Amino acid sequence: MAAALALTLTACAGPHVGPLPPPPYRSEIDAHYDRTWTAIIRALARENLPLRAVARDSGVISSDDTITPIGLWADCGTIGDDRLEGEAVVSFTLFVEPLGSHTRVQINSKMRTQAFRKGSSGSLKPQPVYPCASTGRFEANLIETVRGLVKE
Repeated sequence: MAAALALTLTACAGPHVGPLPPPPYRSEIDAHYDRTWTAIIRALARENLPLRAVARDSGVISSDDTITPIGLWADCGTIGDDRLEGEAVVSFTLFVEPLGSHTRVQINSKMRTQAFRKGSSGSLKPQPVYPCASTGRFEANLIETVRGLVKE
């Protein structure tokens, strides 16, 4: 009897459906590498994003893990018909490459749930941990800020 009840409750919860991960965000900035690099560092400072590594010679910037509300930078999918809400742990790695008078920027993201609930009610749970995908907001906003800063 208890086993049948547990099976029924589990079946009603529905499976976790993760979002499709987007490809890495890529863009070109209409400025030389040095100017673009300085603008990226200033833009990241404005976002108050903690950085783990900054390697100008190789063009790599890596952020530390930071916590953000699910839905802002991270889409963590659904369980059944209910969207996951709560907190996500996110990190970004930027690859900056000179292309003559332009600079190519690629932003890779890594995201997972830290504490979540189904829908807007209930308490946050830390387990299980679900993978999340970028909403693209952080990347698009960062590139727009960099474009503005290189023009100053």
